[in-house]
Amino acid sequence: MRLVIETYNLQAVERMLCVEALNQAGTIVDGASLLGITRHALKRRIIKHNIEWPVRRPLVSDPSMVIGQPAMPVVSAPVSAAE
Repeated sequence: MRLVIETYNLQAVERMLCVEALNQAGTIVDGASLLGITRHALKRRIIKHNIEWPVRRPLVSDPSMVIGQPAMPVVSAPVSAAE
């Protein structure tokens, strides 16, 4: 992966590298490994740069919208008058 650095601001570049490593790796441990630092060092940088991790996904109120799970069809029994 190749990153384009458009600034000489070291804090901005450090934040960008941490975010990219976390997104590519998926976990703090693996992201730290990509950067060549410890997980504790990466955690300190996450706090320092106010990086949202883990990424918060919006809650889904409709369970059929959950990715990876098949949507359950809604089956309703016909309502009949008193028998």
